[in-house]
Amino acid sequence: MAAAEFTPTTVDETLQIEGITEPTILRYFLSLNTGKFEETAALFAEDGVMHPPFESGFVGRDAIIGYLQQEAQDVKAYPREGVSETLDEEQIQFQVTGKAQTSWCGVNVLWTFILNQQKEILYTRIKLLASPQELLNLRR
Repeated sequence: MAAAEFTPTTVDETLQIEGITEPTILRYFLSLNTGKFEETAALFAEDGVMHPPFESGFVGRDAIIGYLQQEAQDVKAYPREGVSETLDEEQIQFQVTGKAQTSWCGVNVLWTFILNQQKEILYTRIKLLASPQELLNLRR
């Protein structure tokens, strides 16, 4: 599935992240929250990497779709604010803070994205911002 296959005409105006206007980042959260995991994965470069909490990285769109279908069915992401900076090789890094909610808990999260010149996600890391005790409670 090529990144060009997912080209909605508009980004839902109801999702606003303070400090972030990049459509790729907004589409990531919109597609994730609506369970459209193929669309989420299409935002990644062919060899893009997703690093979720408690997992090693998933490389490539198919691996990302498989992970999301298995683990993200009842997860909703509520991004609040973010910052961006230009890196070497004309890549842009975005850091977004917010909350992830499941049917049984909610936790603060930091999402880090690196986009290439084509605005494809090369890399994302999802980091839970919780105390060690809070993390232990999540595993029960």
